[in-house]
Amino acid sequence: MPHAEHFTEGTPGAGGALPAPWRHVGQAAAALATGMGVGRFVYTPILPLMHAQAGLSAGAGANLATANYVGYLIGALAGTFLPRLVRSAAVLRLGMVALIGSLAAMPLTHSTGVWVLLRLGAGVFSALIFVITAGALLSHLRAHPAHLSGWAFGGVGGGIALSGLLVLALRTVGTWQSAWWASAALAAALTAAAWGLRPEPSPEPASAPAPEPPPGPAAAQAARAGASGDSGTPAAPGVRTHRWFSALFASYTLEGIGYIIAGTFLVAAIGQSSPGWIGSGAWVLVGLAAVPSSALWAWLGGRWSRPDLLLAALVVQAVGIALPALVGAVTAALVSAVLFGSTFIGVSTLALATGAHLRFPRAVALLTAGYSVGQIAGPLVVTPLLHHGYHQALLLASSVVLTAALAALVLRAGFPHHMPGAPNTPNTPAPGHAPVRAAAARPVERRAAGPAAEDVPSHREDHTV
Repeated sequence: MPHAEHFTEGTPGAGGALPAPWRHVGQAAAALATGMGVGRFVYTPILPLMHAQAGLSAGAGANLATANYVGYLIGALAGTFLPRLVRSAAVLRLGMVALIGSLAAMPLTHSTGVWVLLRLGAGVFSALIFVITAGALLSHLRAHPAHLSGWAFGGVGGGIALSGLLVLALRTVGTWQSAWWASAALAAALTAAAWGLRPEPSPEPASAPAPEPPPGPAAAQAARAGASGDSGTPAAPGVRTHRWFSALFASYTLEGIGYIIAGTFLVAAIGQSSPGWIGSGAWVLVGLAAVPSSALWAWLGGRWSRPDLLLAALVVQAVGIALPALVGAVTAALVSAVLFGSTFIGVSTLALATGAHLRFPRAVALLTAGYSVGQIAGPLVVTPLLHHGYHQALLLASSVVLTAALAALVLRAGFPHHMPGAPNTPNTPAPGHAPVRAAAARPVERRAAGPAAEDVPSHREDHTV
């Protein structure tokens, strides 16, 4: 029998509406599909069309991608340092409308400089949408099972799949301009579905002044939480986690470099050795594989060692990225899409939860910064290789992700699965993987700047995909 609070609004018995938690999940998934799946990642399947029809060079294509990732970092930082922004329904709606405008404006010019500005702006809007949505989602669902948040973050994959299908359908009957306009229309439809999403409420002032707590560990912890944007939980006395956090930071930063190269150029690379529709079709598979991945990796992370899972996910992803460059067959392209789509959000889920578990100061913020810088650097690093096509870029990306896996292997050595003073739960699951009662007792905080941090509700939940 579900608890009463799960049906405080719109139960099936009240006019047939969805229960409140699932309504929040649906609205959040639509917002994430708009901001991330379409606004950020539709560029990947459109890029080959712009090469063929708009005269966009490989180097200019990499510059457009970098501009978008720089914009995403700017928007995420704005969400971090201006908390009022991320509690505003007006900012969320304005961000979605502005993102639609940036997509619709792409076909109106052939100027690379204007395209760079439009993709930069789209990155800013995508980040604000993500941060606001993540905060709203986790605030409204903190008393509910963690897998609900995972399914909501699957909206990123849903947006990738839907926009990929649009571009696939337009390959033979449309142009690169019609692909952008169709994407803007899709984003508008998804925005309508997300319009009623309520952001995380502002903290309510106490109705009566409470006695101020004396200075001590609890007060210091609260102060750190407010100032740092992390959980504020200090490392346990006598436990130095620098060694493991350094390995995790290196692994996650390298993942940012490797994953974004594939996330930007995978369709174009597959198109080099396969019929054109295979690349777009593979991108649809990436999205479909990503839909359940957040919930799946979160579930696995509550039952097995996260460092082991992180290592496995990185190895699987490296294989998936390399396949189209090594094997030209259609089957290899489709398998690559599934392997990549099922891991790129999961890696973020696992890495951020592991950082939270280590209780290193400002762990989530530091990991996010490294990942974001990696995403910006990725397209720039491979630009010199693009004169010879995209296969070398994918092989380099795979090598970088394998190096990230080696860092995860170092992370496994002697990893402190049970931190002193941590809740007595199996495998010390990170927040969001803990029992619902424990999660409900902790405040939900928000982290700025992704795939994707989908499932760490007591920390800032921005999945830098």
